[in-house]
Formats: sequence, structure tokens, C-alpha cells
Amino acid sequence: MAKIEIYTQDFCGYCARAKALLDRKGATYDEIHAPNGSAARTEATQRSGGRTTVPQIFIDGQAIGGSDDLMALDRAGKLDALLAG
Repeated sequence: MAKIEIYTQDFCGYCARAKALLDRKGATYDEIHAPNGSAARTEATQRSGGRTTVPQIFIDGQAIGGSDDLMALDRAGKLDALLAG
């Protein structure tokens, strides 16, 4: 199984949507609390190439993007292969 990291913040509908999709897929992930102004948010921004929103999702160290990007991968039939590692 791939290593999945997701940077999130409280009360984020997009974060909840991304986690729900990963949960439906049976994927395990490390959730990193990254509220605005935190060191974790800065780390997420740096790792993602400058994206400042959450969630920021990484699969095996590769920046996937946010919730919409994750959903697009699933619709295109590419997410399962990434999750399998």
C-alpha cells in the first residue's frame, strides 16, 4: 500500500471529502493538522510547489494536489493504481 499523507485543518469540507474518498477506498493515511500560519502549513506549501490551500495530498511523496485533484484521479480510473503503490 502506498504511503499517503494529507495536510488538513478543522472545519474544512474539502478535507472531509478527500478523507471520505480515501476511507471508501480502504486507504490508510497520515493526517497532518495544518492550520493557517502553522509550521505544518508552511511545510505543505513548500512540498506542494507553492499551493497554499488544504487539503494537500501526497502519495508516496508525490504531490497529488487537493480534493478536486484526488476526485479527478478517481474519475479517470488512476487513483486505485496510485493507492496500490
